[in-house]
Amino acid sequence: MTIDIASPFALPCGATLNNRLMKAAMTEGLADVAGQVTEPLVTLYRRWSHGGAAIHVTGNVMVDRRYLERPGNLVVEADTPLAGLSRLAQAGTEAGNHLWMQISHPGRQCSRIVNTRPVSASDVQLKILANFARPRALTPDEIPPIIKRYAATAAKAQEAGFTGVQIHGAHGYLISQFLSPVTNRRTDEWGGSLESRARLLLEIVRATRAVVGPSFPIAVKLNSADFQRGGFSPDDSYRVAQWLAQEKIDLLEISGGTYEQPRLVGRSGAAKTAEVPKAASTQRREAYFLDYTKKMRDTVDIPLAVTGGFRSRDFMNEVLANGELDVIGVARPLCAEPDILARFLRGEIDPLPSDERGQSLGPGWLGPASPFDTIRAFNTQGAVAWFYRQMIEIAHDRTRLAGLSTFGALWRHLYDEYRLGFARRRYLRQH
Repeated sequence: MTIDIASPFALPCGATLNNRLMKAAMTEGLADVAGQVTEPLVTLYRRWSHGGAAIHVTGNVMVDRRYLERPGNLVVEADTPLAGLSRLAQAGTEAGNHLWMQISHPGRQCSRIVNTRPVSASDVQLKILANFARPRALTPDEIPPIIKRYAATAAKAQEAGFTGVQIHGAHGYLISQFLSPVTNRRTDEWGGSLESRARLLLEIVRATRAVVGPSFPIAVKLNSADFQRGGFSPDDSYRVAQWLAQEKIDLLEISGGTYEQPRLVGRSGAAKTAEVPKAASTQRREAYFLDYTKKMRDTVDIPLAVTGGFRSRDFMNEVLANGELDVIGVARPLCAEPDILARFLRGEIDPLPSDERGQSLGPGWLGPASPFDTIRAFNTQGAVAWFYRQMIEIAHDRTRLAGLSTFGALWRHLYDEYRLGFARRRYLRQH
């Protein structure tokens, strides 16, 4: 039988996907000051539910209200009220798709506006625009309660009606900080060898499985590498994947990079254009991290997913038919057009719009070039902010902001982040 994007897929736990497309996690920032569900967040996931993907993975859901990736993160702890989460789960599965909660702890990638004393594996500071304070190394006694927090968040997700969870072990967040020798300089049982550095991730997976049972999907997002000298390497990733396979996880999403090396948003430095058809070799370069999956496939017996760069139906079908991947993740195209994958599956659109610098999305997609185009950090963050703004429009049942520039999006985003951050601080002081 030929496998393509419309083919169903049975996960090891017994759950079935109705096709091979996944809306990958994108941080929404739409929770209230208490980190709870809001109506815009419910609206966003209701619209995405009807968008065609078999799996929808939420953006970062925090396991500890003290440490957020950004203001507006959803926070789910053992005592979180169930009503809002159930409303979100119901809306997000309205079309019969899966809705998986991505559970995470930012570690040192917790901005100063949220917490000026973050925690991490070691006290290695993230130095980006002076936005992150020097973290405090977690004591050995503090680590087991964090593992319990992940499991408690997963149990709450299951109780609320989410159909699975994804444990975020990539992109430089806390689990990734433990995995990488750059950020893990510990000499105790949580550092040193790869086995010790991977202990946090593996114990979180085990604790999560213990509370959700054998038939509830557990996925893991793992870096192929963190692209830093002396950091988490592809060989490390292959070995960790072997251990995850022994834990019988249901899907491994391969990604890469950190805030310092943002491969996760596909910043390669090369502009892309839509006017010239892409050779197969070019498509493979644009499908970020696909090269890593061949050895991964040869190394472990585990369902694999990759997100980033996939745009044409033929190329997606090729990698699925070849057995290189089981699931294909798509993210940014859904920010402005929540039903785009449904139209893609029906053959009404092909290829999906590319988002690198907005060049193949037509006039007005990213708007005029920003004055910060020569500064990589501002350029990257401006593009990311543009997509944040589009999600906000969808969440309020509006259409996309076609004329918004990257520069304008960045400043609107920063204004909202600081406004919400200060409001959250006031709320925490009062509670």
